[in-house]
Amino acid sequence: MAKLPLIVFDVNETLLDLETMDPIFQRIFGDRGAMRLWFANLILYSAALTVAGSYVPFTDIGGAVMKMMADVSGIKITDADKKELTDKFSTMPPHKEVPAALRKLRSAGFRLFTLTDNLLEVQTRQLTHGDIVDLFERRFSADGVKHHKPSREAYGHVEKELGTKPSDMCLIACHTWDTLGAVAAGWEAALIKRVGNDVLGVGPQPNIVGNSLDDVANQLIARHRAG
Repeated sequence: MAKLPLIVFDVNETLLDLETMDPIFQRIFGDRGAMRLWFANLILYSAALTVAGSYVPFTDIGGAVMKMMADVSGIKITDADKKELTDKFSTMPPHKEVPAALRKLRSAGFRLFTLTDNLLEVQTRQLTHGDIVDLFERRFSADGVKHHKPSREAYGHVEKELGTKPSDMCLIACHTWDTLGAVAAGWEAALIKRVGNDVLGVGPQPNIVGNSLDDVANQLIARHRAG
């Protein structure tokens, strides 16, 4: 069997259920769709700040985007609202298939890691709350290099820390912007088509596409057994 790639996971929405954030946005904005707008803008502005050469921690951007949305709508955001946002974001549960799929990959010999835009302490709290933190060998944050994904520096940070080269690596994410960055950096990538996420028909394409982490895990195992 060919050498197995090191698997690096995105965390937010890929492993954890982002839709559990809906109620806080429904309460504040009166629109459940507001959560998706918030998250899309969080990614937009984290990337924009990175391109502009101005690093801001992910949680701070999230709070600022929420306030910007509220200001546009004439809604007052309280300190309690900000705390609830932080608390909910830090305690999102894993998608139901995630724990078993992670264990399946480990049993097949894959080494598992994470790379997220979250601060390391936020990521650790998330994965600990979801009872999956021990399934990962190491956890990485874009904060370690002050460049949010999908910048080349974010993926290079993991390579440097692990002493690997791009061809050793495989990213699993449910966001096409993340797989675009990974493939452009020379990694393999697998895309999970979570709700609201799908393949973009331009740019670097993921090597594997699946409807769940279990689906992606099965494809990865079969692909590398065949290799």
